[in-house]
Amino acid sequence: MDELDLTSAESKATYEEIKDYVLKHSRLKASNLYIAQIKQKYGIIERANYNLPKSENSRQPKCPPEKESAIRETLEYFKMI
Repeated sequence: MDELDLTSAESKATYEEIKDYVLKHSRLKASNLYIAQIKQKYGIIERANYNLPKSENSRQPKCPPEKESAIRETLEYFKMI
């Protein structure tokens, strides 16, 4: 294996790293919910969510477009997408 190749573990950023990068580069605060929504949109959710809402009618806030683009850029920076 070439030294420049990344393993799958090395290419993943934590939620805290993603939040810090978004805050430093776009001055926006990204919540775990918004990060998870964007990761799911691009198909990079690793496991099932066991913390499901109790009622089927519950609503979750959707990620605003400006935060979505900042999170997407961050995921691209960390080579996750």
